[in-house]
Amino acid sequence: MRKNFENKLQFFPLPVLIIGTFDEFGNPNAMNAAWGGQSDTYEVSICLSEHKTTDNLKINDSFTVAFATVDTLAESDYFGIVSGKNENKIEKTGFEYIKGKYVNAPIFLNYPVTLECKVKSFLNERLVGEVLNMSVDENYLTKEGYIDYDKCGFISYDPVKHTYRKLGKVVGYAFKDGKKIINK
Repeated sequence: MRKNFENKLQFFPLPVLIIGTFDEFGNPNAMNAAWGGQSDTYEVSICLSEHKTTDNLKINDSFTVAFATVDTLAESDYFGIVSGKNENKIEKTGFEYIKGKYVNAPIFLNYPVTLECKVKSFLNERLVGEVLNMSVDENYLTKEGYIDYDKCGFISYDPVKHTYRKLGKVVGYAFKDGKKIINK
């Protein structure tokens, strides 16, 4: 037996994305966005209603996307529940940042992985960005130079229970495990 939920979408996992922008004075802002992801090889799509971030996107055609972690959970949640129109969220959290190398947007040093993106389009509350660079804190790389996802401690948003969940261990191998069925 199955239960039908009709059109009540409960998509999981949802990455906890931190969108970084600069305002007209060069002040950084961070916003938590859960409705987004990779939409093409070098492209991200994020749904955003009106925020300080969307105001900043009208000024600058660039932004960063960082991935929230267990270590940044409280600050990342704060970035989603307080408006940058009302207070300086970066100052309040004490987060450090640098200007992106490829875009005019902040890279928050507290997050291990950040994408630097240029706005491709922003229509009907859907932001599409071209990824120009991915920067990774070297402390989160394997000896071979790859991202060590276990060290990062990325979290996802559970829209059913309104909780954050840590993404877990490797349970299989893409483009390999399915071959067991091919060779049956």
